[in-house]
Amino acid sequence: MPKKAEQPVSFENALQQLEQIVSRLESGELPLEEALNEFEHGVQLARAGQQQLQQAEQRVHILLSDDRDAPLTPFTPDAE
Repeated sequence: MPKKAEQPVSFENALQQLEQIVSRLESGELPLEEALNEFEHGVQLARAGQQQLQQAEQRVHILLSDDRDAPLTPFTPDAE
């Protein structure tokens, strides 16, 4: 059965979830399979956060561009 598409998580929410995952993993009390699932979820959150940071960096770069004659266009992130 295919997984449902999850709602995008805000950067701040993803960071909070990552902190919770790290705490649970560092406790050493999770069974191996559950720890692997938590780790996998953490990797997904980290990748999503990295993508959001890259998009924000791109937006800042566009806004700070020295080309005053460049046309302004709405920013649309790449859909994956």
